[in-house]
Amino acid sequence: MNIVVCIKQVPDTTEVKLDPKTGTLIREGVPSIINPDDKSGLEAALQLKDKHGAHVTVITMGPLQADAALREALAMGADRAILLTDRAFAGADTWATSSAIAGALKKIDFDLVIAGRQAIDGDTAQVGPQIAEHLQLPSVTYVEDVQLESDSVIVKRAFEDGYHKIKVKTPCLITTLKEMNESRYMRVSGIYDAFAEDKVEIWTVNDIEVNPENLGLKGSPTKVKKSFTKGAKTAGKVFEVDSKEAARIIMDKLKEKYII
Repeated sequence: MNIVVCIKQVPDTTEVKLDPKTGTLIREGVPSIINPDDKSGLEAALQLKDKHGAHVTVITMGPLQADAALREALAMGADRAILLTDRAFAGADTWATSSAIAGALKKIDFDLVIAGRQAIDGDTAQVGPQIAEHLQLPSVTYVEDVQLESDSVIVKRAFEDGYHKIKVKTPCLITTLKEMNESRYMRVSGIYDAFAEDKVEIWTVNDIEVNPENLGLKGSPTKVKKSFTKGAKTAGKVFEVDSKEAARIIMDKLKEKYII
């Protein structure tokens, strides 16, 4: 079983601030982490490795500093790490990002691709399903448990009021929830091995199978016009009335807002 885990290095959103003038993220001094949903996917892959002897490859697209996220994954137990980095990838939206990653996956032997449900710096939940679409793979999102069975995986897909248990033939792609597990710590021996100079493979646009027109800013059909923080809510009104009058006030407000 060959498993590829797609991860992303993101700013820790508990520390993120926006420049009020430009509307852009202030990244200086903000620590970077592996995206939580992706890290749960990595842990799921490592658990399958522990149980079935799978080979785990981690891949990310980003600047050279994303090397640190890949080395953390190696220190946790991944077997191979690939960093997609090239000026041609700059400014990519979800479509261009998924195009690049799918182009890299075409050069890798895999049975299962795992991606996090969504990244905390974007919250689109689009990249994983788009990769599956590019590669024409069956996909299941919102996975909170995965088990191997012969040439298939059995996954538990979360819903608000329950879950579905789905059997999917490999090769396939799943997206994982951070709540599905508790990620392991890096091993001391793993840290030593992970920081060997040649442990992370650097791939550029010349190493993947993709149409250059679908990459970077040029290949991105969406653009971010402005980012801004949510404003504080105004103080609400307090009514000290009996239950009958309270019901009338609520009904009037619902009608005012065209909810009913």
